[in-house]
Amino acid sequence: MLKEAKKLPIRKCTGCGERFDKSSLVRIVKIPSGEIVLDKTGKLSGRGAYICKSAQCLKKAEKASRLDRSLSASVPKEVYQRLAEELQK
Repeated sequence: MLKEAKKLPIRKCTGCGERFDKSSLVRIVKIPSGEIVLDKTGKLSGRGAYICKSAQCLKKAEKASRLDRSLSASVPKEVYQRLAEELQK
């Protein structure tokens, strides 16, 4: 009997709108305390949004306020700057 290949979860990038497998994206989370953080493990609890590992997609998401909609919160400019720094690491 053949085993079926495990399906990879697919997520949509908030910046460019393209679909990728979950492992190639970075998760941005609004944790229950209201803080917005980069979730490198992908397992933090809270409302999440996915984005490509590029500063370009983060800029697109910021320009169109896509993270605000995805996270159901207003994202301050300082958070975008911090996320851009963390993405470059």
